[in-house]
Amino acid sequence: MRDLQPIAGDAATVFPALRAALSGDGPAILPLAPDMHTDGVPARVPQRIALVVQTSGSTGRPKRVALSADALLAGTAATESALGEPGQWLLALPAHYIAGINVLTRSIAADTVPVVLPPGSFDPIVFGDAASRMEHPVRFTSLVPVQLARLMDESEVLTELRRFDRILVGGQSTPDALLAQALELGLNVTRTYGSSETAGGCVYDGIPISGARARVTDGQIELAGPMLADGYLDDPERTAAAFYDDAGERWYRTGDLGELADGVLTVTGRRDDQIVSGGVNVSLGAVERVVRGLPGLADAVVLSARSARWGDVPIVVSTRRPALDDVRQAVSAQLGQAAAPAALYHVGRIPLLASGKPDRVALARLVPETV
Repeated sequence: MRDLQPIAGDAATVFPALRAALSGDGPAILPLAPDMHTDGVPARVPQRIALVVQTSGSTGRPKRVALSADALLAGTAATESALGEPGQWLLALPAHYIAGINVLTRSIAADTVPVVLPPGSFDPIVFGDAASRMEHPVRFTSLVPVQLARLMDESEVLTELRRFDRILVGGQSTPDALLAQALELGLNVTRTYGSSETAGGCVYDGIPISGARARVTDGQIELAGPMLADGYLDDPERTAAAFYDDAGERWYRTGDLGELADGVLTVTGRRDDQIVSGGVNVSLGAVERVVRGLPGLADAVVLSARSARWGDVPIVVSTRRPALDDVRQAVSAQLGQAAAPAALYHVGRIPLLASGKPDRVALARLVPETV
């Protein structure tokens, strides 16, 4: 067994502590945001565990994912292989989430010093200034879609953005229109898929990276490989539900729905975002992808509401005010009439988690429960 040390989730604290945890010279660490608590966290963990990541809890109660040094380093090695070479990273994501921790782990493996954005709200101009301070000839960064969209809206940072050898974009569904725009602007963008349970992104542009495997079982995406977490800390029930062995290989049930064609994985939604509207199964994730592909709606979020007539129905929350009929027509053309949103609600801003993902719990409080 080894000690588990909760620490502040800022890069200056996490970077050296993570280095020591990976080498075995220090305790395992649990990086925390200021609003995260340590209730029920054990003082010790199995010797192989180097890191515990507390998930965002964007759709449910948080989980504490236990990752070994081997899993973290396997994911890092696979990323380096996919990118072609090591380099310097710009950290634009919180250091208590797996995407931010990955940037630090890759920097440790590459023996480079990451450039770190200051804490606070994401500012494209500040990002551009930070990028201009990078000294290594090979440069990478990792973003969530909303950050990429905001950067592309600032013409004065595009020169710095184009200097990145690769921009990884993940953490949530990335609209095809956003990726197309990025390519038109000359940005080298790669869409990633993964989670804390897989030590971060392990599928790049639909293709599993070195050592990772993907399959779809009964419609659900499952992942395997040396980057898998050991499970959930002190939560054997959740661990048994998510991880299992099949013919000597360990697999993780992601909870995501998807399709695998010619070796390319496509995420189509979440098992837990399925609603039944008028007797028809509707994926809120699929509706959201269509809506976000419409002009000006890249930050839109699709939730469900109750309807006396249809049961559950999709609704759209956005900072823009598009015509509801236009949105309904676009969605029904691709997904059928049952998927057409029943209402559209305007908000001044989309509340975000520190990871950059929409805070769906907070959003649900801003809109009616019934339509």
